[in-house]
Amino acid sequence: MFDKLEKLLMPMSDVLSKNRVLIAIRDGFLIATPLLIVGSIFLLIANFPIPGWENFWNGVLGAGWEQWFKAVSRATFNCTGLLTCLGTGYAMAREFGGDKIQGAAVALVSYFIMMPTVLDAVNDDGKVVLEGAFAGLSFDYIGPDGIFMALVCSILCVLLFIWVYKKGWTIKMPKGVPPAVADSFAALVPSAVVMIVCFLVRILFEMTPFETVQGFVFTVLQTPMKGLGDTLGANALYSFMCTFLWFFGINGPAVMNSVYFIGNVLTADQLLAFEAGVPNEKLPYIFTNPFSNFFCNFGGGGSTLSLVICMLLFCKSERITKLGKLSIVPGIFGINEPIIFGLPIVLNPVIIVPFIVVPMMNLILSYLVVSWGIVPKTTGVNLPWTTPIGFSGWLSTGSWIASVWQFILLFLGCCIYYPFIKALDKTYLAEEAEMENTEEEDDFSFDDLSLDDL
Repeated sequence: MFDKLEKLLMPMSDVLSKNRVLIAIRDGFLIATPLLIVGSIFLLIANFPIPGWENFWNGVLGAGWEQWFKAVSRATFNCTGLLTCLGTGYAMAREFGGDKIQGAAVALVSYFIMMPTVLDAVNDDGKVVLEGAFAGLSFDYIGPDGIFMALVCSILCVLLFIWVYKKGWTIKMPKGVPPAVADSFAALVPSAVVMIVCFLVRILFEMTPFETVQGFVFTVLQTPMKGLGDTLGANALYSFMCTFLWFFGINGPAVMNSVYFIGNVLTADQLLAFEAGVPNEKLPYIFTNPFSNFFCNFGGGGSTLSLVICMLLFCKSERITKLGKLSIVPGIFGINEPIIFGLPIVLNPVIIVPFIVVPMMNLILSYLVVSWGIVPKTTGVNLPWTTPIGFSGWLSTGSWIASVWQFILLFLGCCIYYPFIKALDKTYLAEEAEMENTEEEDDFSFDDLSLDDL
């Protein structure tokens, strides 16, 4: 059965992991990730989850000090669509053999052409006071709501740009012209083709009920995807596939994150709502990236921190105990490759059962306690995925109750892993005993030799 599954899954995962468009989407988000993490730290300082924090610093720095820190967070969170466009355009050009900087620039310009740039004046209630009052870029379009639009522009426009370039429809400069100048003129015709196409598409959509390309993408693609991404079923399937693929030695998250990127959109929306002062119980989403990182898996995929604890406390075989000692510190920081390949979990039919079950249990139970209001929702603050258990729960929600819940889940994970690792421990103990007996039988000494034997 395992051979059949391997034959089915290996080609599928190979296609997904090597698909250049999916790689560009994944890397496009990764380019913005360091900026979002730094911005999250500034926002966390402005809203640190300690009673009296704001009042204390009001007395030291004066009222309004938190706006200094929020200015940094807004520069990243409110521009997630813009950052995604630049990153994905750069990655698309890299994957398809184009000029990377030109790819990023073309993606950005096409993004702006498609975007509404004449904006209405609205009052505090959101009602339009004056149509077409001013020109500019709205955070509504370059922020989280613009992420899907950014992906569409980056993928299609960069592909068109590279196709025209490779067709040879370029202006070639004579020898002796500096390379930077020659490259600039070589990109002129492909860039013009992309901009003309975007210009015509914008006019075409103004004749439709959607009025803008952004309106079409947001209504037809982004809104349904956001609704689907915040469901238990979709996240359960994602969790299952991430752990199941590891059984065959395939990095599950690396494959699935190329397809399931909606968590980035939900997280950005959640953070904007939190920054706007929306109460925790009214925050829009449960399934954000921090929820997946800090309440479903402890110690890496499969929530193997529970497994490592069981290895240290209850196992006796030398192989498992030594591996447990080597893995506990990396496991605290979410790194579990020593366990994945050292125990191993890959192609191990004993451990794969709890490896899949424990993250699924964490997901379902965490969803229930958050839905019932026992544990607060995550605020969308982007913490490094290596943040240790306890701290991650507190900082991602602003509540110590979340930290307590993390340790409850860690204990339940230990209970599930225990019988499986003990069964494996008995197997390894028997193998070690057999090896010792074999070595004793194979011991050779000249003292044992006798002339009588000859």
